[in-house]
Amino acid sequence: MFVYPPYFLQLAIFTFFITMENPLKKELLDRCYRYLNDRIDTYKNAIEEAQGCANNETKSTAGDKHDTSRAMMQLAVEQNGKHLAEAEKLKGILVQIDPDKTITTVSLGSIVFTDKGNFFLSISAGKIESNQTVFFAISPGSPIGQALRNHKKGDDFNFNGNCYHILDIQ
Repeated sequence: MFVYPPYFLQLAIFTFFITMENPLKKELLDRCYRYLNDRIDTYKNAIEEAQGCANNETKSTAGDKHDTSRAMMQLAVEQNGKHLAEAEKLKGILVQIDPDKTITTVSLGSIVFTDKGNFFLSISAGKIESNQTVFFAISPGSPIGQALRNHKKGDDFNFNGNCYHILDIQ
């Protein structure tokens, strides 16, 4: 006769299998954060530099030149401000990814291994290498991200005239 373990032990076993750590996903997520933080720092520095140049611009006898220079610096501040806001928005997407969550269907936070390449559905951060394996950090809204969405291990999907076979999802 089989006796079930006490409820708290069942819960602990269940919790262990649901929240297994995924060091690869943590590393890829960390790399995306670093990529984004580098971009944010670049935009902040560009804004500070443009503001400093605009503030240090002294009025010369050629007033129009001074006004044009200040206007160009203001435009640079605004453009970098837009890029900064977009980068901050992308950070909000990364926050939604739980690196310990087990995923069986392709969605945000999935690592997808295919016969033609490996993908991390997060943000468009490009090529990431981990343990001599190449991954492409892609946005779920990108064309290939949309082609991957809702597929499971073993599924095939087409993208740009190529047939991909999903070997594994983490």
